[in-house]
Amino acid sequence: MFDIQSNVMVILSIALFAAKGFALVDCVARPSVQFGSLDTLPKQTWIILLVLAVLAHLLWWSPLSLLNLLGTVAALVYLAQVRGSQH
Repeated sequence: MFDIQSNVMVILSIALFAAKGFALVDCVARPSVQFGSLDTLPKQTWIILLVLAVLAHLLWWSPLSLLNLLGTVAALVYLAQVRGSQH
């Protein structure tokens, strides 16, 4: 029973880390001009938030820690608000 739960937590942690990494790479690659046309935070603010989210995930690997949950929310908001509005 605990092996299944442990495996699920590892898979969830890897998936959330990948989502945060993808959001960070997308933010760095996206031109700053596209952020101006959206009603969102500036590019520099998103980069800071996403770097902190990735670093927090590296330091505290548990996907249910408070900092990881906040980082996950930031990455998902970025992906929905910025990336989602461009495609």
